[in-house]
Amino acid sequence: MYRLLGRFLWRVFLGLAAVTVVAYAGDSAVYLLRGSPSSMVKVNRFMGIPLKGNKEEYDFLGTVQVPCAESLFPHGGHDPCWHLRRNPNQWENP
Repeated sequence: MYRLLGRFLWRVFLGLAAVTVVAYAGDSAVYLLRGSPSSMVKVNRFMGIPLKGNKEEYDFLGTVQVPCAESLFPHGGHDPCWHLRRNPNQWENP
């Protein structure tokens, strides 16, 4: 019984890994065929500064334009635009 469950879980794992590799390869091919499209997204930057007594202070650093890749996965050292649009606040820790 456990042997069958182990085989099933192993096949599920391999199937998910194969789907992930194929999706990334396809996204890379489309990204390169489209000429490496990029865009700019406005992002709010914040910094968390530790204080005494396990407290933390949050400082607003400003709004900046960040380059992003028009793809499903990160490419060219940039985050995907869909991710930055859904998460416009970036946190930096010293």
